[in-house]
Amino acid sequence: MIFRRQLITLTLFLCSIFIFSCAQRQATPSPSAPAPPGEKLFQRAEMKFQSKEYKAAVQLYQDYIRIFPESPLVPSIYMKIGTFYLVQNQYAEARKIYQKMIETVPENQFRTDAMLGILTTYYYEGDYKEVLSQAENLNDQSIPRAIYLRKYAMLGDAYFATGRSFKSVESYIKVYMATENEEGKKEILAKLEESASDLTAEEIQNLSLLTEDLYLKGYIEYLLGVEYAQNNQYEDAVRQLTYFMSTYPEHKYVEDANRLMGTLSQKPDEHEQPAVGCLLPLSGRYETFGAKALKGIELALMQYGSVNPKIDIRLIIRDTEGSPDTTEAIVNELADQKVAALIGPIINATEAARQAQSLQIPIITMTQKEGVADIGDYVFRNFLTPEMQMKTMATYAIEHLGLKKFAILYPNEKYGTTFMNLFWDHVIAQGGEISGVEPYAPDQTDFALPIKKLTGRYHNASDEKTNKPVVDFDAIFIPDGPEKSGLILPQLAYYDITNVYLLGTNLWHSDKLIQMAQQHAQGAIMPEIFFAESTNETVVRFVHNFTETYGEQPGFIEAIAYDTALMVFQTLGSQDPQSRDSIKDKLLNMTDFQGVTGKTSFNPNGEANKELFILQINGDKFSELEHE
Repeated sequence: MIFRRQLITLTLFLCSIFIFSCAQRQATPSPSAPAPPGEKLFQRAEMKFQSKEYKAAVQLYQDYIRIFPESPLVPSIYMKIGTFYLVQNQYAEARKIYQKMIETVPENQFRTDAMLGILTTYYYEGDYKEVLSQAENLNDQSIPRAIYLRKYAMLGDAYFATGRSFKSVESYIKVYMATENEEGKKEILAKLEESASDLTAEEIQNLSLLTEDLYLKGYIEYLLGVEYAQNNQYEDAVRQLTYFMSTYPEHKYVEDANRLMGTLSQKPDEHEQPAVGCLLPLSGRYETFGAKALKGIELALMQYGSVNPKIDIRLIIRDTEGSPDTTEAIVNELADQKVAALIGPIINATEAARQAQSLQIPIITMTQKEGVADIGDYVFRNFLTPEMQMKTMATYAIEHLGLKKFAILYPNEKYGTTFMNLFWDHVIAQGGEISGVEPYAPDQTDFALPIKKLTGRYHNASDEKTNKPVVDFDAIFIPDGPEKSGLILPQLAYYDITNVYLLGTNLWHSDKLIQMAQQHAQGAIMPEIFFAESTNETVVRFVHNFTETYGEQPGFIEAIAYDTALMVFQTLGSQDPQSRDSIKDKLLNMTDFQGVTGKTSFNPNGEANKELFILQINGDKFSELEHE
């Protein structure tokens, strides 16, 4: 409190000089006006004051008041005398003078200044109860901004000294919001942060209602994360700090938040908890994906803990920042912390997988990058792959729909050729036939030529009216996104390709396709790894719990992360203390894990093998098809 008092003393002293000079200017008569009574006596007092003969000046001022009590200079003289006693630390004397001025000249321009002076004397005496009482006399609506600032600065200190931290922070916020210069804002922020350190989580949440200032709102979100961490509410802390960093990426405390997240799960425990490392891009270009995945992982831990309360798994969250070097360094750090397994990353999976393999730490990546699982026997991948989709699509079309012949219309680029080749291979492997294959340019919008080639009309273009298409296939597969496919499907109908099944990839699971193709998209079929509207009990329960926890519906990333984490948690909790080698073997031998992204097991090379959902467009919605 010494620093605070010195600061306010200096402020009040400078303000008192300002008041004196203003009073003198306001009280000086114009050349044409008659001089106030006792002008010579007043000027003698002023000269003594200017020459720093304060005691003599005060005596002359008092003589003036006694002789000329009706003079317009009396209020300003009272203020000079009171402020002199104040800076001399004679608080009781100063208070008497201020009070006498208010009582003697009740209606004057310095009344508010005198009331502030009285408040200040109690403040310096440490009588904070009286400070809180006297402050009620200063109406916010009728006081100048400078007095408003000093009032709430003292109130903030008084509330803090009496243990009322929330009211203290509330007062400092008012000062901060009304302060215009940056130096003043810095000084009041230091006080605000000191008081805020004593707040509860509930009080911190209530602070956000008091300000619209972006810096303060960001600080409040950060402070809430710190409070959760101090109370060992690690999951809440990670969630809150993640929200803070993503919402206020330029805030002063982002670096501190990131550092805190790096140490949240390092609290020593008397028991040997199994630890799982989690690598996610929680800042940078891919932070949106990291935040989604983190929600799924957190929910998995909560759900697993509620069913297995005796098994305490420690989750160590690390931000890869989307950087290969950071990712590799984090794997080394987590190895030193003796994690049993690793979850993630989404980005830079190759770097993480290589390092985890060299350290022999089981790692389940969540990446679309091909070949990651081939790095070594400790590396797994749980993600939707082209291979997975095309195996599911071909199997469903041939075994469940009884189709035999297929045509393929594909974009001549990497995505299109990859899916075309895989679909072709799986159709042939399951005894089907490919009747025709036609590419089109990625930027093409008129698909007449490839469609005609598929149906034999290309070579007889001169007689299109009588030349009917030869549709010698049961289904047509189009591996493209909703925008391009939305243009193709109506053109298929225009060229009389009807009464065939329309097959696509998971990219067709988009309202955009329905909007563009409308009736021509009806009955279209596609594979999908997660379907939030599924009637599957596991999915229904997951969607309900996720929505209740986060107030939003989960998507594909959240679902994949949830299943990945749950597989690791169940493996860790299956028996006595686990070695990394035994965890790796258990993951490889896991069969038909009942996840929200379908039944899952791992192939010998660590690639996930999933039973995907099959969706169909019906009206303006997607519905799930049975295919077991």
